Amino acid sequence: MGGRRPIGSPVRRRPVLTRALCGALALAVAGAASAQPRVDLALVDGTVITVDGVDTVAQAIAIGGGAIVAVGTSAEIRARAGAGARVIDLAGKTVIPTLISTHVHPGFQKGVTYVAANYTRDTVMNDLNRALYFGISVVQSQGIERGDVLYRIRAEQGAGTLGGARLLVAGRGIGAPNAGPGAAAYAGIAYEIITEAEARRAVEELAARDVDIVKIWVDDRSGRAPSLSPALYRAVIDAAHQRDLRVNAHVFYHADAERLVAAGIDGLVHLVRDVEMSDTLIAEIVERDVYVNANMSSPRRATQVGTPQWLTPADPMLQLLTESVAPEEIAKMEAAFRQRDPMTAADARERYAILERSLAKLSAAGAKVVLGADTGVEDHLFGLAEHLELQAMVDAGMTPAQALVAATSRAAEYLHLDDRGSLVAGKRADLLVLDASPLDDIINTRRISRTFINGVEIDRAALRAQIKD
Repeated sequence: MGGRRPIGSPVRRRPVLTRALCGALALAVAGAASAQPRVDLALVDGTVITVDGVDTVAQAIAIGGGAIVAVGTSAEIRARAGAGARVIDLAGKTVIPTLISTHVHPGFQKGVTYVAANYTRDTVMNDLNRALYFGISVVQSQGIERGDVLYRIRAEQGAGTLGGARLLVAGRGIGAPNAGPGAAAYAGIAYEIITEAEARRAVEELAARDVDIVKIWVDDRSGRAPSLSPALYRAVIDAAHQRDLRVNAHVFYHADAERLVAAGIDGLVHLVRDVEMSDTLIAEIVERDVYVNANMSSPRRATQVGTPQWLTPADPMLQLLTESVAPEEIAKMEAAFRQRDPMTAADARERYAILERSLAKLSAAGAKVVLGADTGVEDHLFGLAEHLELQAMVDAGMTPAQALVAATSRAAEYLHLDDRGSLVAGKRADLLVLDASPLDDIINTRRISRTFINGVEIDRAALRAQIKD
């Protein structure tokens, strides 16, 4: 990490390197031209936010063979491209890496319904296609997975025969009896364990399916179930780590979070919700490199009365929704806000303030916050959830630059995706072209002009046509 700014430290608003320095850092043009990687595509005359760890902002980017060849000034990249490359004039638009979402639950929502019968390949693919349409290139499912549907989709994507956002799987999550996910649509999915032998056996089964991560539910689910005991979750963590698998925990209580961090948990997929996180807990999270989902946007919805800004024509979110979501589904979401009881919302705002204070403290301390929004819970749609999450993170005190790090390079680091997440030479050319800079206003991540995956431009109209609610 030598030479990189410490993660979570203050980020400059829009540092722009000089032409000479940008060229020196990014192009490495010394040597014979014939030895340089081929350039197929050059994007010039824009703003390229590289998320490279040292806040490099360039004017242009060169792509070849599905990977980033160089970033630099427009003049440098035009010269590097040569006569055979396609050159796109960005006309002042902004380029960022595609987003990476680390906490999703695909397959349960179809139109206005949210039931177990919806869980089919077609419904999951709808979610993955909508995610990609909203600029999310990778999603990590978090343990509410039935049967083989997600495994088959992951395999087809790995073989290059299926599109949509890339899917990573956790298989069935693990909890105490009746302590798994709460919605009726999720009944019977989680492993329910009461012995350490059962804990180890569950991990063995998941490892045999080559899951990307292991999910556990730890709290008592508001009193409906026993908590997962420290002995049991330690058995899960130890068994997973022996197989080079990471473990994420659904938490609610501060005391559980403290014990989980001490036990070696790799990630917390919710903030503590009973009290504000203590300085001691946050220091341990930072010291032990525990990744944290802020997961703000879903509980934030309960605080809002009346039509929210993002459902009005003034916000680019409404256009994305109108293009990819059935009108009756949008109407259902809007009606929920209009009909919410103000007193109930006021109570929710008090609880939500705990999350905001904790996130501000985590960010200030340099904790590894990553984009995770509980995407796919009812009416918290793929794509919608992630962009609302970015806004919630900034509204809680993170800078737009810090939120972008959480949604790109750090999310890739968390998921062990070393080949993506930033716009630097050698990484996959997965990028978004935006009509305005998210460093000026984070909602500009919603102003998507073009999407490139592995250096190939996605036909957004054709992708939109594949989304069928």
